[in-house]
Amino acid sequence: MKYISLVTAGLLTIGATYLSANKIEFIGMDAPKTIDEMTQAYSNAKVRVHSSDKKFKEYPLSYNKLFGVKDQVGTNKFPAGTSYDYKGNPILDPYGKVVIAETPDANSLLKVDNKLFLVTHYEYDWILSNGADIEKVDNWYSRMPMSMTLTSINQKKDGKLVAKDQKPINFSNVDGLWIPCFGSQTPWNTHLGGEEDYDLYFTAASGDKNFKKAQKGLKALDEKYFLNEKKSNPYHYGFMVEVKVKGDSSYDVAKHYAMGRGTWEMAKIMPDKRTAYFGDDGANVGLFMFVADKEKNLDSGTLYAAKWNQTSPNGDKNGGTANLTWYKLGNSDSKTIKKYADTLKFSDIFDSVSKKEYNPELHKDYKPVIAGHSEIEYLKLKSGMETAAAFLETRRYAAYVGATTEWNKMEGVASNTKDKKLYIAMSYIDKGMRENSEFKTDDIKIAKNNCGGTYELNMKSNQMTVGGEKINSDFVAVDMSIPSILLGEEIAPDAVGNTCHVDKIANTDNVFFSDKMRTLFIGEDSGTHVNNFVWAYNVDTKKLSRILSMPAGAESTGLQVVDDINGHAYIMSNAQHVGDYTKNTKDELKKEFDKKLDKFDAPIGYIHGIPAIK
Repeated sequence: MKYISLVTAGLLTIGATYLSANKIEFIGMDAPKTIDEMTQAYSNAKVRVHSSDKKFKEYPLSYNKLFGVKDQVGTNKFPAGTSYDYKGNPILDPYGKVVIAETPDANSLLKVDNKLFLVTHYEYDWILSNGADIEKVDNWYSRMPMSMTLTSINQKKDGKLVAKDQKPINFSNVDGLWIPCFGSQTPWNTHLGGEEDYDLYFTAASGDKNFKKAQKGLKALDEKYFLNEKKSNPYHYGFMVEVKVKGDSSYDVAKHYAMGRGTWEMAKIMPDKRTAYFGDDGANVGLFMFVADKEKNLDSGTLYAAKWNQTSPNGDKNGGTANLTWYKLGNSDSKTIKKYADTLKFSDIFDSVSKKEYNPELHKDYKPVIAGHSEIEYLKLKSGMETAAAFLETRRYAAYVGATTEWNKMEGVASNTKDKKLYIAMSYIDKGMRENSEFKTDDIKIAKNNCGGTYELNMKSNQMTVGGEKINSDFVAVDMSIPSILLGEEIAPDAVGNTCHVDKIANTDNVFFSDKMRTLFIGEDSGTHVNNFVWAYNVDTKKLSRILSMPAGAESTGLQVVDDINGHAYIMSNAQHVGDYTKNTKDELKKEFDKKLDKFDAPIGYIHGIPAIK
């Protein structure tokens, strides 16, 4: 049999048989139409494997649930989504029930010593175990400390996966875990998770309206995680967390303080095993790059922040175009930054006054910044605090030195090795990205798009910082724009309640690029689609295909593409906050959905049926 170039497509593996293939094509599915379809996670899409321009073989796809957050797997004594204190005991809610996070997020399906393991995040607990609204319970907390599970996986001959055993991953040696969001897999086969610091980030800001919410988060850590035996410290949260899984199912965990602190959705390591880009989630956030001093070592390196230099007209409705330049924030190591985190407070790093407190005469040396929130604050860096500011107040320091902190809801990051491109999800194009006449530093001036879009960035070698220093990486992003097919389209509410075009991507969140399939996979977290979807976008044919639908109200999370495990490929995908309907979902539909949906039936699963490509 004639084999084609590995560069163009590779070899298709079915068991031990290799078939030539020159194109992989996903045949999409329609949006759900019936109540049954709208209340389940399912796929009836297909994948075609082309052996020539005219010949192909077609394979049906299906969604398989591995386990749910309420399930006990193997020897695990508690449900998968259980929250634990630092001693490893389950945290109980005000009703004496185990707190279960029904928000599974990142997945890393890893092959270690010829065994399969799945690392899974549990992001936050937005409702109580008995279904009551957590915010309406007296003397409760805004959120609980979270965790991850490590699940042993068996693979059947037909490629289907089975959860065999499970245990929670203990993070007590790194002060626990706060809001683990999306994640990625390193080139050296470990899990790298983003620790979103949504709540605790606001403890620092003078006069910030979120201060009370942050205090609730710290209170939860003190009382429910540390059991009042230790005082929590906000500077111990908001970092990248690495989990190294071993063949005997043991593991090592680490927080990489050298990568900086933020509301990290995730970080993606480039093929050089040194350069990383972050998704910085929230309002008025930045685009950050980390370049490690050595390969495979994320505990020493240099942090950079980007500046958007717009090349499209103000008010551009297509997501805008820009050239990127980079500010160096600093070089340090995790040991040094951990010492700063242990000993410093925000007031040791910056003098700060709010907009109401600001006096032009008294505060001449203060700089106005908007970073991580929507209000201006005025900052003055204290002497000798440059490194502490760069790595503990990363976003504020980026704004302070002149980088852009105007992006909104920056989510997943993916990389295309062959074309040297980066993809960054922007769930909602709004807030700081719109023209702001009130604030003199207004880099991004584009039109609001409530449906969001996925940006494409070209990466190059031999780039310099704004200060004229060479950046020691061959993967430096130099520009930014959105391909039209990856831009959402706003519509008037349709018969179901969608306010973004149902046949286009809305509120892109998780992204993952498969170099072998030449396909960008995109998962939605949409307040504008009644059902969220996973999409496949072939970067060569420019074809967009819907390949998975989630239950009404549920976000698609945990996106990971595993190209080959013993002849089978997998697209990992979970659903979280099932039944969290959009504000435009029709009332009559909500009633029908509620009859069928269990808000705690949050599945961890995968799309099955894709043959592997060698």
